[in-house]
Amino acid sequence: MNKNLLSFAILALAVVILVVNIWKPGSTESEKKTTAPTEEAVETTEDIPGAKLSSLREGAEAPDFELKTLGGETVKLSDYRGKRVILNFWATWCPPCKAEMPHMQNFYEEYNDQGVEILAVNLTNMDKGVEEVQKFVDEYGLTFTIPLDEAGNAGTTYQAFTIPTSYILDEKGVITKKIVGPMDEKMMKELTGVK
Repeated sequence: MNKNLLSFAILALAVVILVVNIWKPGSTESEKKTTAPTEEAVETTEDIPGAKLSSLREGAEAPDFELKTLGGETVKLSDYRGKRVILNFWATWCPPCKAEMPHMQNFYEEYNDQGVEILAVNLTNMDKGVEEVQKFVDEYGLTFTIPLDEAGNAGTTYQAFTIPTSYILDEKGVITKKIVGPMDEKMMKELTGVK
């Protein structure tokens, strides 16, 4: 009987915590629905524990990786030197990632000819499989490069523990910003410096 009572108490506490986190007093309905990023979403890599050890701080060269794309091509991050890069880590099941993707596609269509690339690395090792990734890409009409991190090494290297996580890289492959959370087109434009 005590075991059942303890289980019930734990479940009740979990429900209360969930309800409190979903509903915050003073929030308007529109504030609850928004996924637009705020300045708090921009985080410098200097604020990340261990980032200096793994060279993910602002001003450091972004670690190179080599991954296959949905089309079977091999891409290396270093092949994009000479362009500004939005390096994004995401998954198909992630609601903020879903909200961000149309903004990324619109930004890509408008500014790709100005030397900005998007590499949206799917964390395939944590996702529902390559077929689901392809369905997602088709559904959202994504035309930028989608590397597949099937082993999880790139996601781990870039500390993509919360998604979406993005890094802004300059033309030399140097990290200029880390963003945890979704971005919109305005934020991408400001962070990449396009006109």
